[in-house]
Amino acid sequence: MRVTFTVNGRTQRADDVWEGESLLYVLRERLGLAGSKNACEQGECGSCTVRLDGVPVCACLVAAGQAEGREIETVEGLADRTTGELSLVQQAFVDSGAVQCGFCTPGLLVAADDLLRQRPDPSDADIREALSGNLCRCTGYEKILDAVRLAAARTGEAD
Repeated sequence: MRVTFTVNGRTQRADDVWEGESLLYVLRERLGLAGSKNACEQGECGSCTVRLDGVPVCACLVAAGQAEGREIETVEGLADRTTGELSLVQQAFVDSGAVQCGFCTPGLLVAADDLLRQRPDPSDADIREALSGNLCRCTGYEKILDAVRLAAARTGEAD
């Protein structure tokens, strides 16, 4: 089957998609968007988190055909599409040292960005809840929490 959807603002098409193929596979292997990571394939770790019609989902659990005609935003879509400049969340992760091996980072970035779009001044409880579906095996999460706090502070400064 052919699947057509919008990814990071651009119409994309994938041909010869089989019915059990995941959105994650299509994004990574067919469209070359390798930012979302394939870790657990069970929706448990959050490494493959993307926004589907504005809602964070684990792309490994979404059949590619379910994305027909829909809007998808991946971690690659967080940066400025014209200049490539990192988003506030991405830059905050870099500045806070929240990136270690990088495997969980794409999902955490999408989840954190989604949180800050909904709640620009989140509490620590809000941050923990928003990131609760994302597992990191390298850190104690403190630098990740610091990064989201920093991005929130910078969001407030930009207003």
